[in-house]
Amino acid sequence: MAEIIQERIEDRLPELEQLKRIGLFSHAEIKAIIKKASELEYRIQRRALCKEDFINYVQYEVNLLELIQRRRARIGYSFKKEEIESSIVHRVHGVFRRASAKWKDDVQLWLSYVVFCKKWATKPQLSKVFSAMLAIHSNKPALWIMAAKWEMEDRLSSESARQLFLRALRFHPQCPKLYQEYFRMELMHAEKLRKEKQEFEKAKMDVENLDYPEEILTGELARIIYKNSVSIIKGAEFHVSLLSIAQLFDFAKDLQGEIYEDLQAMHTDDPLTWDYVARRELEIQSQPGGEPPVTKQAKAEEVGRREERCCAVYEEAVKTLPTEAMWKCYISFCLERFAKKTNSQFLRGKRLERTTTAFRKAHELKLLPEFLYKQWIELLLRQDFLEEALQVAVAGTELFRDSVMMWQVKLQVLVKAQSPDVAMLFEDAFVCLKPQVCLPLWISWAEWSEGAQSQEDTEAIYKKALLAVKGADSVTLKDKYLDWAYRSGGYKKARAVFKSLQESRPFSVDFFRKMIQFEKEQESCKMVNLREYYERALREFGSADSDLWMDYIKEELNHPLGRPENCGQIHWRAMKMLQGESADVFVAKHAMHQAGHL
Repeated sequence: MAEIIQERIEDRLPELEQLKRIGLFSHAEIKAIIKKASELEYRIQRRALCKEDFINYVQYEVNLLELIQRRRARIGYSFKKEEIESSIVHRVHGVFRRASAKWKDDVQLWLSYVVFCKKWATKPQLSKVFSAMLAIHSNKPALWIMAAKWEMEDRLSSESARQLFLRALRFHPQCPKLYQEYFRMELMHAEKLRKEKQEFEKAKMDVENLDYPEEILTGELARIIYKNSVSIIKGAEFHVSLLSIAQLFDFAKDLQGEIYEDLQAMHTDDPLTWDYVARRELEIQSQPGGEPPVTKQAKAEEVGRREERCCAVYEEAVKTLPTEAMWKCYISFCLERFAKKTNSQFLRGKRLERTTTAFRKAHELKLLPEFLYKQWIELLLRQDFLEEALQVAVAGTELFRDSVMMWQVKLQVLVKAQSPDVAMLFEDAFVCLKPQVCLPLWISWAEWSEGAQSQEDTEAIYKKALLAVKGADSVTLKDKYLDWAYRSGGYKKARAVFKSLQESRPFSVDFFRKMIQFEKEQESCKMVNLREYYERALREFGSADSDLWMDYIKEELNHPLGRPENCGQIHWRAMKMLQGESADVFVAKHAMHQAGHL
């Protein structure tokens, strides 16, 4: 192995001599490069190979290339690239080839190879890399698309890109993304040829002898792809995606019209079709060919007319297709338009009226999903329509009695309306809902009670909640109970709550840290209490939380009544309890603390 490494180091000598001769590197730097290169060569020539060693080798060579570039720019020397950079690039290719042959399944490694080839302008090599990668990873459509895009955009070879897409479709005949990108590529190619032809015609050159097939210029190949793809991949979503791509190309108006007509004919029963047709009205002027509006009022009126046309399509849609999904599209459109900023009060009023009307109609037909009830109520609350919001909230909870979200929204309305029935409604909610989903309601009740009821009532709610909520959900409640106790009754109250809960597992580490912080905020901070809190916290989290151990040690060192002599024992206990990476982290932090860096 030593002979191989010596030979590879000797192969570097011509480029290193050139680097030294032209003044890019000093003699000491050349020696450092040889030393590092020897170390890296030994690593990739071992019997037991490691992928990270190959990656480190490549990274070192890339860093060296970038450094050479910077130094060339600094001294303004651009010669001898063939002897220096090309030699390094060739060597990196060899390392990548070995690594990709050893770890064929590592896509990230292949992608790193591709990035390297692109950056260091090795186009012939990149074609071979793509071929080798696709031979192994032919099951990944994204790689086929990447290769075809490179052929089209970097090598300017539309034929190679087309062949790659056709090969990819043999492997993935049901992949929508492949059809979309192939369709886009053919349209881009057609647009490019049309522009070339126009430039030649402007220059009054003879274009009859040049190869500009009419079927490509008119987008006929793209149309064939469209027809084949929609016969294989069904659904309005895919159809709309092809139409969106076609709309990016002005010359493809006929193709756009054909796709649009097919969409309406083939997917009449799909809400997405109606949604697309309706939204399209926003882009169409009320008077085609007329002068665009100039004044703000005229612009607002034009937007209003377009929105009216959109809503007319939606109204027809919900009659033709009276489904929850269709109403969802209609209402989502109304909400989007209402959220648009405008200075026109008339336009804003029309949007609000249109939105609330759509909500009401969907509700009457019982085709309004649960999350839209929430949005409806929030809209009404923002507009200060409290009475209507309450009516909607009551109707929503009647329809979705087992929904925590609906009960929360209803309670939010009652609280805002300052209703005297809030506490009673909380009780009703807990009757209807399963105990395991009630945590958000218990928290809401306690937070409301803190501002509206006495301390005794709020504490009673927290105690009832802790009896009802079990397991991991109770952790949040305990933290909030402790916070409330400190806010309402100070340290004495918080310690009493801590004492009552200290054996009620599970806990969060924050539960103990809060008590430690509360103790530190007192004028007479007692070390004996801090020790108790730390010991209880370490009993629960001492095997994983290295920060707790470090904080305990610092407390003994820094507190006026601390015992620095205990730190050794605490360190010994930490090393016994901490496991895996936590122990290593603790050792590092403790060493930094002793050195005065932490």
